[in-house]
Amino acid sequence: MVDALCSEMALRKDEINGPLETIYFGGGTPSLLEEVDLEQIFKTIYNTFEISSTPEITLEANPDDLTIEKLEILSRSKINRLSIGVQSFFDEDLKLMNRAHDSSEASGCLELAKRYFDNISIDLIYGIPEMSNARWEENMNMALALNIPHISSYALTVEPNTALKKFIEKGLVKPVDDAVAQAHFEILQQKMATAGFENYEFSNFGKPGYFSRNNTAYWTQKSYLGIGPSAHSYDGERRSWNINNNALYIKSIEKGELPLERETLSTTDKYNEYVMTGLRTVWGVSTAKIATDFGPKFKEYLLKQAEKHLQEELLLQDGERLVVTHKGKFLSDGIASDLFLLNLS
Repeated sequence: MVDALCSEMALRKDEINGPLETIYFGGGTPSLLEEVDLEQIFKTIYNTFEISSTPEITLEANPDDLTIEKLEILSRSKINRLSIGVQSFFDEDLKLMNRAHDSSEASGCLELAKRYFDNISIDLIYGIPEMSNARWEENMNMALALNIPHISSYALTVEPNTALKKFIEKGLVKPVDDAVAQAHFEILQQKMATAGFENYEFSNFGKPGYFSRNNTAYWTQKSYLGIGPSAHSYDGERRSWNINNNALYIKSIEKGELPLERETLSTTDKYNEYVMTGLRTVWGVSTAKIATDFGPKFKEYLLKQAEKHLQEELLLQDGERLVVTHKGKFLSDGIASDLFLLNLS
């Protein structure tokens, strides 16, 4: 697999212009990589692409993966940021979500990780059935007590063919309740703001200097190259995605063939994506950019569709920016859909 990843980089070296600002090891469990694997991957990256002098290099990991031996290996590599899937500091929540670690492993791995890394992000899940407001607030308190500079927090979603889905269908677990999730989101915003975090994107909270540069690139429409099975790429005009079968991916790469599909985005696609991602961020949607990139008709349409939300104080027009207000934040996806267009003649 590692050989195939390196070969794919060589095959696609001309698809993205440097210098690369971020490198992200995500999807699956990249913390399973051995030191020799990381060395091979980094050697290929630095020999193949132009790299920024100060890149953000993140690796995703689960708490049960981060032993002191693993952290020492990671600290010797070029990785300078960890994203750790804590999800909750309560065992009952972790059991419900079928996580492999327990609450003591979550806290323990973070204390260890802080010895080796300054830039750490954790994931936390809210809206879990049976999670009271008090327990969610205690999750926040425990995270803040650890002095972690970046927190990504997501509402629980129930995926098909999972144990949680079956438990809900059998009545063993209560269904996910949007009202509970919204109440938890309000607590999240309040606690994070009081602690000095900025909610720079709907699900992401960072202290100054610790915003995720990788994720910010997605939300601001920068190009990115995805390497490996299921990886997605974007060059400003087209999206592509690799096959999601490991064996077929490796066989294709060994033959010098790229196992991917491509889609060219229409003007409407690009407009809708910009509106969707922009409204999730503190930077909002630029009406000037809409006019420049898509034409005055698109700007006129956007402002007309936004009128209702402006009147209801769900959106705010700040000069040439449309931003979601505190009141509208939890509704941002629905607001964005109202601003989408299917066709503009």
